[in-house]
Amino acid sequence: MKIKEVLYNTCQAFLDSRLEVIQHAILDIQNALQSETKSSAGDKHETGRAMLQLEREKAGQQLSEIQKLQETLQKIDLQSKSNKVTLGSVVKTSKANYFVAISAGEIKIDNTLYYAISASTPIAKLILSKEINDTITFRDSNFTIIEIL
Repeated sequence: MKIKEVLYNTCQAFLDSRLEVIQHAILDIQNALQSETKSSAGDKHETGRAMLQLEREKAGQQLSEIQKLQETLQKIDLQSKSNKVTLGSVVKTSKANYFVAISAGEIKIDNTLYYAISASTPIAKLILSKEINDTITFRDSNFTIIEIL
């Protein structure tokens, strides 16, 4: 399997895992709201319901964010080749290796470290549209693009 596919699948697994956690949280909140309705009365009841409603809203926002990330990931064409850094590019530089997709942290493949980064991160903004041998300065440090997959 190609590096880009492994990185893509790892990002997808990262999102699937986050999605599962949030879906469980939403389910727990729904169950808690139903049991609150059955068992409580008065001010304490209202406060508990309000807190659960806030938790549900927060979980809903997280769910929405994951759906946006999934849409971003789905835009990536694993077969596409480009001389310039674009969404879905694997970028090897003299300092670090990047997969421009979603922010999913460090991914290690065959003892090589890659950073899955969103196109909206500062480093991605600097390398997008750049080509092999272009030099980028980031935080007082220079690095050169060696390879784009």
